[in-house]
Amino acid sequence: MGRIKSTMIKRTATQLMPSFEFSESFEENKKILGSTMPSKSIRNKIAGYIARLARQQKHPKMRAENEGTE
Repeated sequence: MGRIKSTMIKRTATQLMPSFEFSESFEENKKILGSTMPSKSIRNKIAGYIARLARQQKHPKMRAENEGTE
């Protein structure tokens, strides 16, 4: 089982996805978000969730395989 993200993290990440050019890398996403987030922990959670979404969009086959194992 994976970690559960709050609705606020998911909603913010999906709203920010079209605005910026995010990558699959957590570190790069963290730099892009920079000081726009109210706290460091929220910035890190959003950057990590965006990295996960970017990986899922780039490799849809892997996502389908992971969903089948549940």
